[in-house]
Parts: sequence; C-alpha cells; structure tokens
Amino acid sequence: MKQSLMMKKVIFTLLLIASLSSCSEDFLNQVPDDRLTIDQVFQRRTETERYLYGAYSYVRDEANQWEANPWTGMSDEADMTWARNGFNTYFANIGSWDATSNFYNFWTHYYQGIRTATYFMQRVGENAEILRLPEGKQLITQYTAEARALRAYYYFCLLRQYGPVVILSGDEVIPPDQPLQDLQIARSSFDECVSYIVSELDKAGNDLPEWYGQDREYGRMTKTFTSAVKARLLLYAASPLYNGNTELAGMSNADGKKLISQQYDATKWKQAADASKAIIDLNRFSLFKQNNSAGVFDPYLSCQNILLTPWNSEIIFARVDNNLQDWERHAAPRFGGGWSGIGVTQNQVDAYHMANGKNIKEAGSGYVEEGFSTADDKYTKAGTYNMWTKREPRFYVSVVYNGSQWMNTSDGVKTVELFNTGNTGKAGSYDHSATGYLVRKNVDPNSNPRINRYSRRPLVMFRLGEFYLNYAEALNEIEPTNPDILKYVNLIRERAGIPGLAAGLTQAQMREEIRNERQVELAFEYQRYFDTRRWKIAEQTDAGPFYGMNVDGGKSVNDPEFYQRKVFETRVFKKAYYFFPMPQSEIDRNKNLIQNPGW
Repeated sequence: MKQSLMMKKVIFTLLLIASLSSCSEDFLNQVPDDRLTIDQVFQRRTETERYLYGAYSYVRDEANQWEANPWTGMSDEADMTWARNGFNTYFANIGSWDATSNFYNFWTHYYQGIRTATYFMQRVGENAEILRLPEGKQLITQYTAEARALRAYYYFCLLRQYGPVVILSGDEVIPPDQPLQDLQIARSSFDECVSYIVSELDKAGNDLPEWYGQDREYGRMTKTFTSAVKARLLLYAASPLYNGNTELAGMSNADGKKLISQQYDATKWKQAADASKAIIDLNRFSLFKQNNSAGVFDPYLSCQNILLTPWNSEIIFARVDNNLQDWERHAAPRFGGGWSGIGVTQNQVDAYHMANGKNIKEAGSGYVEEGFSTADDKYTKAGTYNMWTKREPRFYVSVVYNGSQWMNTSDGVKTVELFNTGNTGKAGSYDHSATGYLVRKNVDPNSNPRINRYSRRPLVMFRLGEFYLNYAEALNEIEPTNPDILKYVNLIRERAGIPGLAAGLTQAQMREEIRNERQVELAFEYQRYFDTRRWKIAEQTDAGPFYGMNVDGGKSVNDPEFYQRKVFETRVFKKAYYFFPMPQSEIDRNKNLIQNPGW
C-alpha cells in the first residue's frame, strides 16, 4: 500500500511471505510457495486465517530491548547501559543522529502492516470455504474488521512517532506495477489523520465482539481494543504538541498546507474525556487488587502483579506472543544471569511519593537523603540508605537499589550490590547499570535468567488504570472543578497504598499531580516518552545532566562514596526531536513527502 516501501518490483507472493508472522513459519515450511498461489491462499480457510495472523505480527513486541523499544531508554525514566549498535538510544540521547541514521525506523514496518491488512481486507471475501460455513458471512465480516482495526492501530503508531503521515485512502492496494512517478503522495494534516483513524476504529468496532468469547481468542481485536486506541489517540490530539502549537506553524507540505492546527480547540479535551469515560463506564474492567496470605489487601502485590497476572480484571489488551524474557534478562543483576542493562534514573527515583503520599520535596514528607536506617520497616531492612526508606509501595515494585534483596530466591537470598566493586557493580563488567539502579517492574519473581527459566505471560499494552488517569487529565483541562478528577486520581493512589489528594487544588496544581501520577503509575510501560513530548516539556525533562548514584565509587554496601548523586550522561534534546525524522530513503523516493522540522 505504501508506494515507496514495496514499489513496483513487489509481487504478491513476496507480500505473502513478508506478511506471515513467526507463528506461521511452519506453514511456509510445509507448503512451498511455488505450489501455493496467493489465489489459493484466499480460497482456503486455514491459509486465509494465517494471512490474518501475519497482519497481527506487525503489532510490535516492545518487550524486546534490542531494536523494538526505544521508548524506555529515550525517556527520562531509564538508561540503557550500552553505547553500541542495537542500543541506539545512547546516540539519540546525546544528539548523535540524523535522518540518515535510520534509528528505530518503524515507518517501513508499519506501512508493510498497513498494506498487509488492506490486501487481506480486499481478498478475504473471496474465500468460498469460509462462506460455505453457516456463520461464514459473519466470519468474513469479523476478519475484515480485525484487519481494519489493526490498520488503524498501525497508523496511530506512525502518528505518535512521526507526526502527520501519509494516509492512503480507500481499501484498495496500490498495484505493484504502478509507475513510480504516480506514487507521490503528500502527508495529511494531523487532524485529518486523527479523523481518519477514529472513523476506521469506529467502523471496525461495529463489527467486532466487545470482548473475547473464550480464552483462546485473547489477544485478538475487540471493540474494546478499538475504543482504547481511540481514547489514547484523542488524548494525544488534545495535548499541547498538537492542539494549537504555533511553534510548528512552519510544518507544512510543499503546497503550503499546514500539518499542525494553529488554533487551540478545547473541545478536543472533551472528546478525549468522553472516550476514556466510555471505557470506564463499560463496567467490564476493574482496578486489579490482590490480598496477601492473611486475606488483607496488599498494595505491593496489587501493583506488582498487574502486569504479571495474565488477563486479570484490569487488562484491556495484551500481546500474547512476546519476548518479555528479554526485558527480564536486561533487568536482572549479573549474579542472577542478567545483563544489568536497564538503569532507573535518579529523576524517576525522585518521582515516587513517600509512604504518606507526599512528594519528596513537599513539606512534611519526612524525606531524608543522608545516612542509613537503624531499623527494619515494612519494605526495607536496617542499614538501607535513607533516600530509599519510607517510600510508597510502587517504588519497591519498580526499583532495584543498592543493598536490596533480589526478587528470585531459587538460588538463595541474595543482596544486589551496585557499588563499584559489588556483585553487579561497574568494576566487574561492562554489563552494569550506569545509574546505580536497576528496574524491577514487570519482572516475575519466579523467573531465573541464570537457568533460562521464565514465566510466560502476555505483554500488557492497554489497562484500565491508564484510562482513569487519561480521563482525569482531559477533564481537568475543560472542567477543573469536576469531582470526577479527584475521584479517579485517588482511586489509583488508593490501590497504590497511599493517601488520596486533598480537595481544593488549582487546575495547575492538579495538572502537575496528574502528570506525576502518570510518571509513577505507568513507569516502564512505554508511556513516559510520549507523555513528555505531547505535553511539550521534553526540552526540560530530556535535556541536560542526568543523575544516578556514583557507580565509580564504593567498596561495600554502606560505603558513603557510592551514595552521591552523580551525572552519568548529559543529554541533548532539540526541538526537532519531538518527532522522529522521516527516513531519508522515503524522502528521496517520494518528492511530496516533506521532512519534519529541524531534520
């Protein structure tokens, strides 16, 4: 479908091969492509369904830390240790990239998915074997809607990374023999992209089941999925980066068409609020809560196991096939068979509240940075650096700090040593955290990378907690006195085991509280990168000195030399970085494709 991706040399047989997911590799091995034509594929139910699975395969596995997920390492919540090929977040963070670097080029990937989904929609109705079934027409309708929902989601993924993109109208695939000079299509405006994606999501949702009929359908498209994508998209569209951003007045096509609206529109926040509230009002989902062995609600277990308990009451959509073991290996300390590669930044550490619900700089928080504790408390043992004591449960769910106990105890109870000469410190290997912290969230305590034992579970991509915060954020922008704002923020805080916010905050104060709550609640769930950009604050959050502990110091767990804030990296963030550059190869092929500003 995308002219500059497949071009006129692409034939349908190659398209078939490219579109099949890893779960369909046995199909290619069993049926040589010289004996199965594309027409035959769309006459056989099994092969048609496998082609649809191929369209699903373009839902990126963001648990893969090598190439699929720059969002963690390019946000202010974390650092990827290595400065080498495959971990290009380092080079991006220091400003060492341009349009030819080809870092995280998902443009090609998603347009291939779009083309695959569109071609499936064009051909699936020809399948006589499916049509002969009593429910045949219904299946064709549902399969078409699944492909339509996938295609809309891929457009959304392009939009959040690159800004306004090329929308290929209609459901017809551009013929592979189309002359190259005829395949010159300009970008649609951001608002046009949003309108198109929303209309496609609504259309798909009308023909999809609201929820899964049985367990084996988990991970397929549902009407609830389309509603979730729509709600997230509308929240982005209402945000400062896209809604009346006069700094992007020069972002135009060659004919002068402006790609970002220059007029602020408050109704966009209303649309975003309504879309998130619609998901809440389904009453199908609830915040995941878990009791301890004594039958008492436990905020630590609740916050830890949101992402670990498959298809719990909070999960709206998850990717069944994933590489979460890659995430877990990167997060684990060296003695646990890990690579100690995902370092939590001091900025993220400081974002977590104290146990009393106050921020660390707030009067009465009780925060103490110097010295060590003299007694055990609920989550820490005596001798813990005071900075990390008396913090909220989500801190202990999310962050591995020096002297903390490692989660997996199958090899015995072990202490994580992140100081210089410690068992996971800098002196021992280039596999070390540059920040003096490791990430703990979304790591299963039963996983043991040392023996390649992992707990299989879905990768959560949409969950109810996000939409509580989405709703509160949007509502605060249009109706700051609405009691629902405080209600839904405090429901998140209550589940986290901290006191709720008091009434009477100003709109600006509530805005900051909501942003802080998102940073903590949705940490390491691939949201922070997009949040700081849509809020237009990335020039403050993602630039300048980044701090951690002093990994060059320390010879023991309580050596004070380690416990010093130290710059591990000075990051660069230019205005151009609000959007990824269009791949230069695409600019060269499509003369109507205008590069993003600053690139």
